[in-house]
Amino acid sequence: MTQTLPENLLLKPNRPVGIIGYGAYVPRYRLPAIEVARVWHGGARGGLPIKEKAVAGLDEDVITMSIEAARNALARAGIHAHALRAVWVGSESHPYAVKPSGTLVAEAIGAGPDIQAGDWEFACKAGTEALVAAMGLVGSGMGRYALAIGMDTAQGRPGDALEYTAASGGAAYILGPAEEGLAQIEFSYSYVSDTPDFWRRAHARYPEHGQRFTGEPAYFKHITEAGSRLMRAAGTTAADYAYAVFHQPNTKFPQRAALLLGFSEEQIAPGLLSPVIGNTYAGAAMIGLSATLDVAKPGDRILVVSFGSGAGSDAFQILVGEAIEERRNKAMRTQDYIARRTEIDYATYARLRGKITLK
Repeated sequence: MTQTLPENLLLKPNRPVGIIGYGAYVPRYRLPAIEVARVWHGGARGGLPIKEKAVAGLDEDVITMSIEAARNALARAGIHAHALRAVWVGSESHPYAVKPSGTLVAEAIGAGPDIQAGDWEFACKAGTEALVAAMGLVGSGMGRYALAIGMDTAQGRPGDALEYTAASGGAAYILGPAEEGLAQIEFSYSYVSDTPDFWRRAHARYPEHGQRFTGEPAYFKHITEAGSRLMRAAGTTAADYAYAVFHQPNTKFPQRAALLLGFSEEQIAPGLLSPVIGNTYAGAAMIGLSATLDVAKPGDRILVVSFGSGAGSDAFQILVGEAIEERRNKAMRTQDYIARRTEIDYATYARLRGKITLK
């Protein structure tokens, strides 16, 4: 007998909350996976996890990229930044250890000073943590609009498996009253546990990971629990959703997660960006959703399930509204950023990402 999740475990706002605007940002530089293999593994082509990944330039970091994504979201929202009551940036690669990214983003887009700002951290689901908080702020009536961003310039130790996929990019979302939205976030659900699959201690330059431990007890356990429990509480199945978006550390993981939850490859295709931009960590599920909203139609339902090591998943049920058709054309689409690419070699990548130190 299937156990039903009590509906009160869903995170439901007191008043309907919508996505008012959204925007993605992907830097133009691309490092082919075969370049990593050439340098560290003799050029072996078999089993490469992705085709290529996006790499931030010398003048790009989480703050600058968040500003670009936020401006796209504001363009789609059609509101002034002064109307925002919160600016929250989720990332695991904030430029400063002690100095918020949120205040710089808020000031750069013209949102301050009468605003709540801050940073969020929960590995790769830091962005959706900020999204849940923004949903709560707007849904409680404490603020009319809130900006949640998931953005990263992820790093992997040279020669490590993570170096193939650790990439740069993300997306921003402005939440507000559902009646003004281009999509409504109907509810969310979060599932967490103490599962140490991936970590970086203070003063360590690169993260470490538990090899295959990152799959079964971490990624798949939390993704499938969050997704299945939300659907049980909502009384839905995979067939009730036009699209699904899962955290994408590589190409195979989200495809398998989709299969385990009953989704087809066609349902996850629009948001599966890891083959061409890599794993944008805190921005991965966020940018997967932006790519999906770029093609979704009014009436479509979307399931989004993020994953953050440590470990946890946030799941969202989103209903696309009529305004999507007009508003998504007011800013660059996710695929526009992906198509705007300049290929680089490993030496250029090492310079851009500070892999070579002189002290």
